[in-house]
Amino acid sequence: MKLTGGCHCGAIRFRAEGDPAGVGICHCRDCQTFSGAPWRASIPVAAADLVIEQGAPQVYIKTAESGRRRAQGFCGSCGSSIYATEADDPQVYNLRLGAVDQRAELPPQRQSWCGSALAWAQDIREIPPTD
Repeated sequence: MKLTGGCHCGAIRFRAEGDPAGVGICHCRDCQTFSGAPWRASIPVAAADLVIEQGAPQVYIKTAESGRRRAQGFCGSCGSSIYATEADDPQVYNLRLGAVDQRAELPPQRQSWCGSALAWAQDIREIPPTD
């Protein structure tokens, strides 16, 4: 599937090819902290299939408990998360679904780190809308 997207302020724009079957939600504590939300959704794309058309993401290197070094790409102006990838050998970029224009067409197909999931965030259908 053809994907386009970018950051909130428009400084970064990208295009990519991704398989909707790979869309997932991560409940790990790092994703909760990075996103400021109960979980973070992403779609994996091959490095060869990602083109940054405008701007250049800032990169923060996070070392996981496993010792893996992960590069977190984000907009240096507005702070929008753009991707995560292996810091030392980026073969796959996990594009942050919030940065993808087609996000409404990409329902998650899997979940990971469910042991860290916040119980209250598992079913929010009963919370009354305010809009």
